[in-house]
Amino acid sequence: MKPPRGLFVTGTDTGVGKTYVTCLLARQLQQRGISVGIYKPVCSGAEPAPGNSIYWPDVDRLHESLHRKSPEDWICPQKFAAPLAPPVAARREDRTVDSDLLRSGVNVWNDQVDVLLVEGVGGWKCPLTDRETVSDLARALKFPVLVVAANRLGMISQTLLTLESVTFSGLHPMAAVVNSVSAEDDGTQASNADCLKTLTDVPIMGPLAWAPSPQEGGTEPVDRVLELWLASG
Repeated sequence: MKPPRGLFVTGTDTGVGKTYVTCLLARQLQQRGISVGIYKPVCSGAEPAPGNSIYWPDVDRLHESLHRKSPEDWICPQKFAAPLAPPVAARREDRTVDSDLLRSGVNVWNDQVDVLLVEGVGGWKCPLTDRETVSDLARALKFPVLVVAANRLGMISQTLLTLESVTFSGLHPMAAVVNSVSAEDDGTQASNADCLKTLTDVPIMGPLAWAPSPQEGGTEPVDRVLELWLASG
């Protein structure tokens, strides 16, 4: 089976907009006529749903971005209810995160799509199991890495440290997207991306303007990411 071309989307922290950016990437790829899959190896943090059930908002958004054409379990085969790091959330349910499945779960997309977007959990060093972090999974998959950083005070140091760690891991930090996670400006939003550009050779895209949903947001920084990635062969 032929594996799809992959891109690993990670973040400088939780709540920086990884899912938002991944949905935008999926939408723009599909508009270019490129078939795309999405894989989020594990998710924690469920919310109530009608009928005394629960759902995982990030997984639901990713599923919707693919027009719900593929099984949800292909996108995320391991889900835990508590809004905690996956191994901690798993213990709350007397379960464990399946380390092998973190890696092998991508294989359902073989021969199914042209490209695969892999969205990590939390930040680059977020634990996935008791012994592994997001960076360990990324090293196993060997995809180029896109870093998503929230456009707010403190993000410059976080972004530079994340890019440095990606490089130290032996992976290619393809670009970083500066993403506005709020309509409110803390006074740094206009300057963060420009400051980063003077401090790293990694392409800095953005800032990506805040929008309530990917359907309503601008796409120019994401389009530039895709042009860079697709042109890299």
